[in-house]
Amino acid sequence: MQNDFSIPGMSPKRGKVRDIYDLGDSLLLISSDRISAFDWILPTRIPQKGCVLNRMAEFWFDMLDVPNHLVTTDVNRMPLPPGTDKAALAGRSTLAKKCKVVPIECVVRGYLSGSGWNEYQRSGTVCGLKLPPGLLESSKLPEPIFTPSTKAETGHDENISFEQTVDIVGRDTAEQLRRKSLEIFTKGAGYAAGRGVIIADTKFEFGHLNGELLLIDEVLTPDSSRFWPAEQYEPGKSQPSFDKQFVRDWLLTARWDRNSPPPQLPPEVVAGTRAKYVEAFEKITGKTFEVEAG
Repeated sequence: MQNDFSIPGMSPKRGKVRDIYDLGDSLLLISSDRISAFDWILPTRIPQKGCVLNRMAEFWFDMLDVPNHLVTTDVNRMPLPPGTDKAALAGRSTLAKKCKVVPIECVVRGYLSGSGWNEYQRSGTVCGLKLPPGLLESSKLPEPIFTPSTKAETGHDENISFEQTVDIVGRDTAEQLRRKSLEIFTKGAGYAAGRGVIIADTKFEFGHLNGELLLIDEVLTPDSSRFWPAEQYEPGKSQPSFDKQFVRDWLLTARWDRNSPPPQLPPEVVAGTRAKYVEAFEKITGKTFEVEAG
């Protein structure tokens, strides 16, 4: 299983899931098979997970048709140094325009789940926004809401108000982030609904290039979104999902204290998680997932 990558003569910025190489006026983003949960990178990897994420993001960038950072996912069109193992990078790599990243996680919620549900039970709000009384866990919200957070290099992102977002990036940019995030979510969620998938919530990232705000990073993938099968949707409880909730649920039963290094995932959890990611890709894109050769 290929997860650790090297580009001759270059050192990456290594994130939880992706390795990023600076190629001058562009970036090489490599999606690994690493998986994270509860702010830990798990010791077990999910075969081809990075390929699923990369190809799904490519699908959405094309389908959504909004200004974005994508240049190509074809390794043979990338300005890679001689000696680069292109076969190892095929299917999991994106050449992207280098942007000045906006330091805000643009979270959009269409349903009441996760930390939003926990807050609602305490105060009737989500990220400080007042919601109608009487909603259940997993209820569809009257309309999608924009709930930004800070971007944390390590640990948890911190939920912030819209006015705090204005303080950080300025009113014009904050209003653009909110408008674009809600528009993209609405379009993507509408498309996915037609494929039998509910997008309960997601996060977007944006960056500036030559004065234009571009959608960057990944978009509407199982790592950045909460996907539910529409045919099994039933408000009032947590929902089965196509994302890494499968791994989180196992970890919650594994007697792990979340302070020490996490345990290895058993083979059946690895296989089940991979199957969830592949199923999400195939349902949404309408394509069969195949491992790409370099």
